[in-house]
Amino acid sequence: MNIFAEIRDLILATLDDMVRAGDLPEGLNTDAITTEPPRDAAHGDMATNAAMVLAKPAAMKPRDIADALAGRLAQDARITSAEVAGPGFLNVRLAPSVWQGIVGAVLAQGTDFGRATLGQGKRVNVEYVSANPTGPLHVGHTRGAVFGDALASLLDFAGYDVTREYYINDGGAQVDVLARSVYLRYQEAHDLSVDWPEGSYPGDYLIEVGEALKAKVGDKYLDKGEQYWLEDIREFATDRMMDLIREDLAALGVEMDVFFSEKSLYGTGRIEAALDNLRGKGLIYEGVLEPPKGKTPEDWEPREQTLFKSTAHGDDVDRPVKKSDGSWTYFAPDIAYHYDKVQRGFDALIDVFGADHGGYVKRMKAAVSALSDGKVPLDIKLTQLVKLFKNGEPFKMSKRAGTFVTLRDVVDQVGPDVTRFVMLTRKNDAMLDFDFDKVLEQSRENPVFYVQYAHARVASVLRKAEEAGITADDATLAKADLGLLDHEAELALLRKLAEWPRLIETAARTNEPHRVAFYLYELAGDFHGLWNKGNEVTSLRFIQEGDAATSQAKIALARATAIVIAAGLGILGVTPAQEMR
Repeated sequence: MNIFAEIRDLILATLDDMVRAGDLPEGLNTDAITTEPPRDAAHGDMATNAAMVLAKPAAMKPRDIADALAGRLAQDARITSAEVAGPGFLNVRLAPSVWQGIVGAVLAQGTDFGRATLGQGKRVNVEYVSANPTGPLHVGHTRGAVFGDALASLLDFAGYDVTREYYINDGGAQVDVLARSVYLRYQEAHDLSVDWPEGSYPGDYLIEVGEALKAKVGDKYLDKGEQYWLEDIREFATDRMMDLIREDLAALGVEMDVFFSEKSLYGTGRIEAALDNLRGKGLIYEGVLEPPKGKTPEDWEPREQTLFKSTAHGDDVDRPVKKSDGSWTYFAPDIAYHYDKVQRGFDALIDVFGADHGGYVKRMKAAVSALSDGKVPLDIKLTQLVKLFKNGEPFKMSKRAGTFVTLRDVVDQVGPDVTRFVMLTRKNDAMLDFDFDKVLEQSRENPVFYVQYAHARVASVLRKAEEAGITADDATLAKADLGLLDHEAELALLRKLAEWPRLIETAARTNEPHRVAFYLYELAGDFHGLWNKGNEVTSLRFIQEGDAATSQAKIALARATAIVIAAGLGILGVTPAQEMR
């Protein structure tokens, strides 16, 4: 039940009537017409831009269209008033029964209330985390993991067929560094002294890997050149690191559908096939790039390379795919990987990258546009940095990791639910301050607590109803006299509940799961506001002593609120609280 969509449909149907009556010309495009909450709630329940959108193509004054539309809309039983404002905006007020009916819809559909058909079953690939398999996930990966996972859940809720994917960067030089670092730990496991070269991975997490390698091969690799052990240890170390990464993701409640290995692209002809696709479209050529900005002729050596004509698909400059020495650039396997996605038949692709990948966006979008002939859109979401604080001071790096704060450091401090919710309290491209003390505060300033507390309060209402002998199962509550919910504080909460289906569609269209977290905070605020008013006005309390019928109506509103909160938290990957401790 999307009341905003229903009223928009009513407006479109009314405009069709006006066309048939000769009050509007035929052939008008109504796609841009919206119905949404007004900026100022005092102006009404909904506002529509219909008259403003149609005025120019209809060659009419917007107020004339708005006046005629208002008169017709006012005849619908759901609408109590339709008033023209400003140059031609139309503000609409709905009958209380419309809002009261939301409760029945929520109770009937449960946490599926608001589930949309926007996606129409289209296949979407969401790739996120995709960290180098060289160590445990750090706090930056944590934000990307939470964002990507919540986005995937949001799109699923909106009717898309979603695949969650992790791209294992196991084909580059960093995995050789990992193998050499594991070899040093392997030597240490044999009680040998080692020197750690600059750029290696000295974290304690590799101690166990070195010991495991010793247990597997004994002294087989001691005193041997790396030509004898590098490839074997690469594979061994990568497998161990991916096991560690999977454990980290599981601690955060993240499960992937696909783990795709970059290494599988090398030596299999898949990189060549992707570039052949582009070459067949005249987009691969041999050339010399202009010097990068800031480079002087003295420190720039022009050399011929194999280039992708990415400027033909919106990039600023063409990009090299093969170096002058014949080896692939980092971009070449990424092209092949996305070509594989296109070939798998996805209707849309989403990549979640860290903020340091901003320079990669245009070239990657250009590649997918070229590979799919513009048929498969790629949206790249960048997640900004997270600043960690504790006791008013920056949180220190992990000894185990050696150089950074790990995902486990964060989850062990506050738990997965708090971690996930807090990571979504800012838009993905905004910096995020994560204060370990504040995220555990029991106050309105802590959005995690505030939302969980609302759900827990409803659970307490249901327990008290049971103690009072009031039947409060969902089927019974759905039959309550919801017309008793007529106080403005109750209607305000009902209006907020009614926004949920619209919010889902808006968030899914923009790929912005943080909107769900923001909405839940606002919904919790309206619920707490009603609760607090009940401390002063006894008629607003959810349990009315000696009046089971009125109690059931009010409990139905509380229960509907809890259901929507649970649905929203489910999208965010957070478990609703039954009580606060």
